[in-house]
Amino acid sequence: MELYLDADGCPVKDETYKVARRYGLTVHVVANAALRVPPDPLIVMVVVKHGFDAADDWIAERIGPEDIAITADIPLAERCLIRGARVLGPRGEPFSEDSIGEALATRALMEMLRQGGTIGGGPPPFSARDRSNYLAKLDQTIQSLKRAQRRVPPPEPPKDI
Repeated sequence: MELYLDADGCPVKDETYKVARRYGLTVHVVANAALRVPPDPLIVMVVVKHGFDAADDWIAERIGPEDIAITADIPLAERCLIRGARVLGPRGEPFSEDSIGEALATRALMEMLRQGGTIGGGPPPFSARDRSNYLAKLDQTIQSLKRAQRRVPPPEPPKDI
């Protein structure tokens, strides 16, 4: 189990590091430019080439079914779900196969309204409650994955032919 942090503009990097340390999980901090990360072998800074969706591509190509992505990018969330990963937004909102379609539709509608000048701005300011929700949901997601790992029986050894 590893964490993949879509780090450009992510407001919960420190919270992610804290939880990852508690569980001994590697965090891949993926961004288009080097960011300051704590000196810790569990925290890996990944700088991707400049280009549209380069960080998203790096994450989506590597994430797997026992991993967790942290992103506010809804198309990236969908790509990670397709790969079987769990996905959390920085406010603690989980993305799922059941919710991703609605999230994509809402994103498209809001973009259309912004371009038409009907609405302006972005999401509300990030709050202490958002941080708390994120911490709780990340911890809950890790615990859920750990329980699922314990329930999976080990593979049977190959039979001699």
